[in-house]
Amino acid sequence: MKPLRVPDYADLARSCLAADVAGYLNGGAGAEWTLRANESAYSAIPLRPRVLTDVERCATATTLLGADLAAPIGVAPMAYHRLFHPDGEIGTVRAAGAAGALFVASMFASTDLAEIAAAATGPLWLQLYWLRDRGAVLELVGRAAEAGYGALALTVDTPRVARRYRDLRSGFTLPAHARAVNVDAALMATSHVAEAGTSAIERHSLERFDPRITWADLAWLRERTALPLVLKGILTAEDAELAVRHGVDGIIVSNHGGRQLDGVPATIDALPEVVDAVGGGLPVLVDGGVRTGSDVLKALAVGADTVLVGRPVLWGLAHAGTEGAQDVLQTLREELEEAMALTGRPTLAHLDRSVLGTPNRTPYHH
Repeated sequence: MKPLRVPDYADLARSCLAADVAGYLNGGAGAEWTLRANESAYSAIPLRPRVLTDVERCATATTLLGADLAAPIGVAPMAYHRLFHPDGEIGTVRAAGAAGALFVASMFASTDLAEIAAAATGPLWLQLYWLRDRGAVLELVGRAAEAGYGALALTVDTPRVARRYRDLRSGFTLPAHARAVNVDAALMATSHVAEAGTSAIERHSLERFDPRITWADLAWLRERTALPLVLKGILTAEDAELAVRHGVDGIIVSNHGGRQLDGVPATIDALPEVVDAVGGGLPVLVDGGVRTGSDVLKALAVGADTVLVGRPVLWGLAHAGTEGAQDVLQTLREELEEAMALTGRPTLAHLDRSVLGTPNRTPYHH
């Protein structure tokens, strides 16, 4: 029987994956406080339904940076999809296209950027880390533009990869079949070298990520590409205001799925101040902890324009390839439509903070 709920895929995926790979996928940084908070914060927010409203048809279609989406849902950037299924990014991008969702490819994808683009039937962005080797970054940007990617999502919360204890315990190292094929092999070599008690991913970031970049460096990138630039990893009003001031084209409110600084707020809790600071001046997206269509509705009600989904898509991929990933996205869309009907909001324009009750907060536990 096909899983009925998105969280059902978590256990199914775990049974398909080696222990170290499952740990890499599902783990977070530090004591994993933020990892847990991302989900629990959504469940603490009640909904305020309105009744006697015509909800025979609930419209979920929207646009984002000029591209059409069947619903305000997308696939968050995640590296090395071939770790989880032989179809890799081809499977997930096909799933996104079939679901009418945005697909954000990671610069550390395990499939060639042009091949991903050729398999895509929907909007496609490329995520970037800022490497010490700026030439390598520019080469990727040029290839993305040539292949038809619609925007760049620059991750800004990762001057280095945080300590992730699941990966340290397993000595997580990338296997040969899951290489970052779009980056020169010499730049990725450390990520394939095993060393007991360490994470190859963390060691690679210390070696290759550039921790010196500042807001001033954004102009350097903007001068070298016409692609829209979205910043991923904004959690505060102060940084949202700086993003607007520096002329970026969008913001992704993200705590890296709880995989970077442990102890930062759940993204749904950080979202209101970012939305308010931006004041509608540019699109705001959010990721982290989304497991149901009601979660999507809550983020949209706070003010997000689109919600990105990470781990659940890879759970679906691990369990059933393209079909599993597509089912995760389709389930979220169907649940969103149902939640809109049952809260009496027939269009996305009807979703505002009046949909949300007062959160029933209990302390997050370390």
